[in-house]
Amino acid sequence: MFDEMVKEEAEWLSGEGKNSDIVLSSRVRLARNITGIPFPAVADTDTRQKILSYVKIAIDKGGAFKKGIFYNSSELSRTDKDFLLERHLVSPEFAKEQNGFKGIFIGEDEKISIMINEEDHLRLQAIRSGLEIKATWEEVNRIDDELSEFLEFDFDSDFGYLTSCPTNVGTGIRASILIHLPGLVLTRELDKVISRITKMGLTVRGFYGEGTDVLGNLFQVSNQTTLGKSEEDIIESLEKITQQIIEYEGNSRATLFRDAKEHIEDKIWRAYGILKYACVLTSDEVMNLLSALRLGIGMGTLSGIDLKLINQLLILTQPAHLQKYYGYQMNADQRDKKRAELLRERLEKS
Repeated sequence: MFDEMVKEEAEWLSGEGKNSDIVLSSRVRLARNITGIPFPAVADTDTRQKILSYVKIAIDKGGAFKKGIFYNSSELSRTDKDFLLERHLVSPEFAKEQNGFKGIFIGEDEKISIMINEEDHLRLQAIRSGLEIKATWEEVNRIDDELSEFLEFDFDSDFGYLTSCPTNVGTGIRASILIHLPGLVLTRELDKVISRITKMGLTVRGFYGEGTDVLGNLFQVSNQTTLGKSEEDIIESLEKITQQIIEYEGNSRATLFRDAKEHIEDKIWRAYGILKYACVLTSDEVMNLLSALRLGIGMGTLSGIDLKLINQLLILTQPAHLQKYYGYQMNADQRDKKRAELLRERLEKS
């Protein structure tokens, strides 16, 4: 499963959109629950099956979901779930083995997806390349409106949308950007920036979201509060603060170029050399090396290498993607060799 998807280009990796040299993607998720049905965490098997059935019927009826595929979690292997997680189509919670009877709908070009029976009955997601938070919100809002025609969502006049986790009560919205901040890391200014934006009501997480590690100087920045603010206010606040982070990152890169130009260029070209000629590469090592190349493109040090290629390699070199790409299961040593082989091939073509 997903053997064809691994060879296709996800739209959010295209390197297009505003400030795409720094902002890899914009994503908006909405948490929704069906009225009168227990949340997934306390629902029994029959109830979870009913939820899955209700949502599947609504998706089949909705015009926005004609181009896409629905998968039941029972159809997904461990590698399939890891693949979807690496692709940023599901959450770490969804990818866990326990609590069956989950489902995932994946729309055309992977711009939209719907998780069923994760922490909430539904998690609606839209994702786009670059700093396109408003357009992403409009996309997921359209999906929400369409599903609302066939499903009645749990809504309280005082509290708003009711969710399994209290932090999502209200709008149920989680808007985030995946942002590349090597300049702030190298100038050791990152902690100051994180402290500032945390005071503004945002939170900073790892590459795959809550509870995950930072990889390749890529950080996920999202809103913490969903209650007491409108969706539009949350989106506007995130976009405004993201513009500030972009400015901080740009200033850090300018400082590096002014004060340590030769050292930074050496770091970038060493990364390029290792990626192009190495025979064995680990996943974490590649993320850091590709981060250096991405910095090189942004600073104008590297030319002739497409930003889209670097974005795609960030995902394609992950463990499950490698196994899907080559069509067989591998141990860690085999993946390290195939990862290096894939990078040599792709960089040689570029």
